[in-house]
Amino acid sequence: MVVVLRVVIGDARCARMHVGATEILQLLGTQRKTGCLTLESGTRTVLVHVVEGRIVTTRRPAIGLDDTLLAFLVATKRLSVEQARGIVTLQRESGRDTEDLLLNGRYMEEAELALYIERLVLEDLLRVIPWTEGQYTFDPDAQWAPRALVQLGIEGLLIEGARRVDEQQRFRAAFPDHGMVIEVVDVPRDRQSVADEEHELFALLDAPLTLRELLQRAPLTEYEACEALFHMLEAGWIVVHGAEVTLAAPGEASRPVTGSRIDVLRECAVAVAILGLLGCLHLASTHLPAAAGPEAGRDAFAAAHVRDVRDALELFHREQGRYPDRLETLL
Repeated sequence: MVVVLRVVIGDARCARMHVGATEILQLLGTQRKTGCLTLESGTRTVLVHVVEGRIVTTRRPAIGLDDTLLAFLVATKRLSVEQARGIVTLQRESGRDTEDLLLNGRYMEEAELALYIERLVLEDLLRVIPWTEGQYTFDPDAQWAPRALVQLGIEGLLIEGARRVDEQQRFRAAFPDHGMVIEVVDVPRDRQSVADEEHELFALLDAPLTLRELLQRAPLTEYEACEALFHMLEAGWIVVHGAEVTLAAPGEASRPVTGSRIDVLRECAVAVAILGLLGCLHLASTHLPAAAGPEAGRDAFAAAHVRDVRDALELFHREQGRYPDRLETLL
């Protein structure tokens, strides 16, 4: 039987309907249900396929980029638009499913595809958890036909989703405007301390970018990119221009980073660059041959060392009206 229920959260007049998406999902998990849950709020719709109480996908299959998995792979830069068009053509000709085409066409290995499916599930739950009004439909006959590459526990996903919803508040306080400019001022010397997502952003930030540009270019979801940027900001690796930046946790007083403080950070970074110039020159010289080839731009650390030298030279020229003729003069 298909169940349809209008859900209103936080309204005392509808106490009997005081149920949200998390409670619905928890119920499906505890009762080990199999079928498709459709959650709707206004024009927004999310599908959740469950098998014996575990989520296998939130994908909405279709031909073309309306297939949410295919759209997600393009958005996260895992597939190019040309590759996606090729898969769409194969879909129309063969009637095969996207996941089948991705695996048998050797676009992706199964473990990697499973990871992207899990990321898509988390991204969809991040959209659903904050909904305050909507309706749901559960159809036990609408079972997921393809082989399930993941089977994710609902309780763990909801805990992670709730954490992400809370963290988003901090990210929005730190990056309130997508037009804010982000610039690298320091690079960690220990590469092991840098997460994969942060490596991706360092590689893009060889020159200052607006947050909007960075989100468009990064092979990450907006949440993943903002999480990495927030850590980079706290570590002092980047600065943000164009608005006040807050590092306060929810419930704590804000600690704004104003324009004057940003200027101080920039000058400190240049000072550090000058003091460490000999080391930077040594490291840069070991990387410069690669920077001239097709790998240029992929090593963010080598690029940062070269940028440190350039900044030091620019500071010297601004203060002295000329460039130094000897390294000792610059130091």
